[in-house]
This record gives sequence, structure tokens and C-alpha cells, in this order.
Amino acid sequence: MSPPSPSPSLSPSPTGPRSAPADATALRPPLPSARPAARGAARAVRLALCLAPLLLAAGWAVANRPVVEEGVRRLLAADPRWLPAAVGFTCLTWVAAACVRQGALPDPLPPGLLLASQFAAGAANHVLPGGLGAHAVTLRFLRGRGVPLDRATASIGLYALARSSAKALVLLVFLAVSPAWRRLGELVPDGRLLVPFAVVGCGAAVAAGVLLTVVRPVRQAVTGLLRCALADVRAVHRRPCRVLALWGGAVALPLVQAGALACVGASLGLGLPWQQVVLAQLAAGTAVGAVPAPAGLAVDAALVWTLVAFGASVAVATATVIGYRVLVDGVPLVPGAVVLSALIRARVV
Repeated sequence: MSPPSPSPSLSPSPTGPRSAPADATALRPPLPSARPAARGAARAVRLALCLAPLLLAAGWAVANRPVVEEGVRRLLAADPRWLPAAVGFTCLTWVAAACVRQGALPDPLPPGLLLASQFAAGAANHVLPGGLGAHAVTLRFLRGRGVPLDRATASIGLYALARSSAKALVLLVFLAVSPAWRRLGELVPDGRLLVPFAVVGCGAAVAAGVLLTVVRPVRQAVTGLLRCALADVRAVHRRPCRVLALWGGAVALPLVQAGALACVGASLGLGLPWQQVVLAQLAAGTAVGAVPAPAGLAVDAALVWTLVAFGASVAVATATVIGYRVLVDGVPLVPGAVVLSALIRARVV
């Protein structure tokens, strides 16, 4: 009797079906080692985003060290009785801005996070000119609250429109009731200087019209955005609480800003009535507020010359504007950057 032959299933064969699982295991990607690497990269990106506002704030302080030192020195030598009022008006600016942001959107927003986002937006304004930093932070905040991109963008447009319209209205009221408006004629530039600005403005309008006419995707995007904006405007103005928040906050915002400037001027001995200080702030901000300069440098220069035209000395007017900027922008800069970093880390913005 011959011995039984071994079963084919028990014979190891390097080319048989038993070798397939070994090859598949060798080709499988090392998932456990890849996941920690991905988490580490995401953590590094979040850390960089959190530290970026602090680094930008430190860079601004180093680049503007003479301005910061002079403003702090003037504020320390000022009459301290006016500084608490100036701080109070400064805090009211963030409240008024939060009211306008909420009034420009039909959806309810958490009040605490909205106020924190507006406080943090002040730090972002030193990075991008023309208020783009605050708009970017607000856009991220609204997107985090679940607001669609088109409606969030439309609310930012309504916010800007309400602010500019209310500021122009308040300026017209002060021009009508204050006799100091005659001195503003000295600040009107020569007609020859207005020609380049008019040419640039007409060229920009023509370029925008041609772009909207020729490029179909841009026209469709703008048309959809305008349609969404008009729908939100109708929805907002059907609710009295939103109307009060939008237009009440837009009217109060330039007044509280001018109130802070008037308090700083009174502490430094500016010697101008508060009506003229408010008129100077409104006129300077309306005249050159659209100039894309970081930290409002063009507005500050125009504000100094407007105060001088109303009768203040150049030194005191300059010190007033420096102290106002230090109090409104310089002092909250580091806390605002810290709040912005915390909001980024908490994924609120």
C-alpha cells in the first residue's frame, strides 16, 4: 500500500491563492501612522492662524513706535477726568457696530459672540485697508453661524450702505444747525486737483460697466447677489426691531466716535466746542473715508487739518488725533488680537 499523497490545499505554493493575502497586506497603506501626521499638520495650521494676529499686532506696534509713544505720553499728561468718558464712547462703538450687523440680517445672531467678533474685527482692520479686515472677520463669523455666502455678503453690503447713508445724513444735520460749516470751504481743494479724481472715478465706473456687460459669469454673480440683497432688505424692513437696530446703530456709530474724539480733545485742551469737533470728525471721515489707507491714515490727516481750520493749534490738534487713535485703535489692538485668536481657535470665525 502506497502512502497517502498530501492534499493540494495543504501544500504551500508561492504562486497559489495563499500568497494573495500576504501581498495585499504588504500593499495596504499604513493608516495608523498617517492619521497622526494629518492631525499634526492641521494643528500646526490652526496654531499659525492663532498666532498671526498677535504677530501682526506686534509688527504694527514696532512700525508705529513713535506714534504710540507720543500718544501714550500725551494721554498720560492729559486731564484724567475726561478719559473714562472717552473709554465709554469707545466701548459704545462696538455695541453700535454689532447692532448694525444684526439689523442688516434677518437671521438672529448670538449677541455675545457678535459683540466679540466686532471687537476682534478692529484688530483685523489694521491689516487690510478700507474696513476690509472687519468685513472679512464678519463674513467668517456669519458663515460659521450657518448663513449662506450670498446672504452674508449681502448683509455686509447693506451694513456699509446703512453706515454711509446715516453718516451723510448726520453730517447734513450738523451742517444745517452749525455756523462753523463756512470754515470748511477753506479745505475744499482746487478745481484742478479734482479733475484727476473725477477721471479715475469715471474710468472705474466705465470699466465696471464693461465688465458686467461682457463677462457673463460676473454679471450672473452680481445679479444673483443683488437679488438676494433686495430680498433681505425687504425682510429686514418688515421687522421694526431690525429697522431700529440697523438705522439706529448706523446713526449712533458716528456720534459715539465723535464723542470719543471730543472727550480726548477736552482732556488735552483742544479749545473747540463739541459741535465743531463732531462736525470736523464727520466731514473728514465723509470726505476721505473711501481712501484705501490702513488704520485710517488719510482720515487722520484730514481730521487734523479740519480741526486746525476750526481754530485749534496744529500741535494740539495733532496730539488730539494721536491720542484718539491710540485710545480707539492702539489700546484695544492687543486685546482684540487675543480675542480674534480665541475665536479662530474655537472655530467661531
